[in-house]
Amino acid sequence: MSKITVVAKIVAKEENRELVKTELLKLVASSVQEAGCINYNCLQDNDDANTFTMYENWKDAEALTLHAATPHYVAFQTAAKDAIAEFAVNKMTMLA
Repeated sequence: MSKITVVAKIVAKEENRELVKTELLKLVASSVQEAGCINYNCLQDNDDANTFTMYENWKDAEALTLHAATPHYVAFQTAAKDAIAEFAVNKMTMLA
């Protein structure tokens, strides 16, 4: 199986920006410990502090599927679900 890249855009509701940021950073700390995780980065937009981008690389699709079922990912979804205005996930294959 081939490596899979995930780029996720998360836009926090203005009043919940710090909560979303805190929960994302917790998610990163746990996710990088997963066996199939190559990297898991959280970026905050310089022009819109409510916008975060997650850049992740996984050894294969199975590792990503396992990630989605981890307690820390489920905890993130539960803690941040009402604080997020937009959540878009793109699963990609690196070509070059």
